[in-house]
Amino acid sequence: MDKWLGSARVRDLLVLPVARDKVAVIGCDSSGGIGPKERDVVKVPAYIVGRFTSRVALMEVLASGAIPAALVSTLCAEPDPTGIEVKRGIADELVEAGLAGEIALTGSSEKNVSTEQTGLGITVIGFAAPSDLRFGMSLRDDDVVCIGVPKVGREVYLDDPEIVDTQTLRLLLALPGVHEVAPAGSRGIAHEARELATSAGLALELRESPGVNPSKSAGPATCLVASVEPGFMDTLSGSLKKPVTNVGWLR
Repeated sequence: MDKWLGSARVRDLLVLPVARDKVAVIGCDSSGGIGPKERDVVKVPAYIVGRFTSRVALMEVLASGAIPAALVSTLCAEPDPTGIEVKRGIADELVEAGLAGEIALTGSSEKNVSTEQTGLGITVIGFAAPSDLRFGMSLRDDDVVCIGVPKVGREVYLDDPEIVDTQTLRLLLALPGVHEVAPAGSRGIAHEARELATSAGLALELRESPGVNPSKSAGPATCLVASVEPGFMDTLSGSLKKPVTNVGWLR
């Protein structure tokens, strides 16, 4: 527990001690200019905005080993109709994550002025025993793999079989050959792979991977980066039913 006596930033997460045997893990995500409004740059239903924005924050916390306990939505738009559809998206995402009825919800929306663009922030708070946290678990000579395909903006749609979701993440975390997992977002696969290496005191060797651009934005966590024991690729491909690409090694 000594490592977590004070607050710490790990990847995109904030870790706070709340008791001798418990820490809070806080993750968040934001979305702007994406939605159904007049000046939104990417036109999608508000329901989709709720689904993907909550998915990112949930996956960040789940990947850490913590159990989500609360979700806060801050919507920069009116409660009806945009707010209703965003809430519906969040609710369906919680069902898919297996967290419906197990997580406290609260939030706010804009009730005083009209808005021409959609903005949404999601914060997820989870709790874990320090021994359950999956930070710095990578090992020397681990393979670094990408599960899913990085996509962003108009490339992203809900039922795309090439992108990951919370069910994919849960399956991945349950496999014994998987050491550490990080959702990849706007900074891309290479950034998250380096974060995995750094947290374990190791160096990353990237490799050329046809079809996967390691520096491309992965948008709303459309893929996952994981450190796995050598030779585990075939097991991953068979278990997850998602594209799996070896993107490097840890040394």
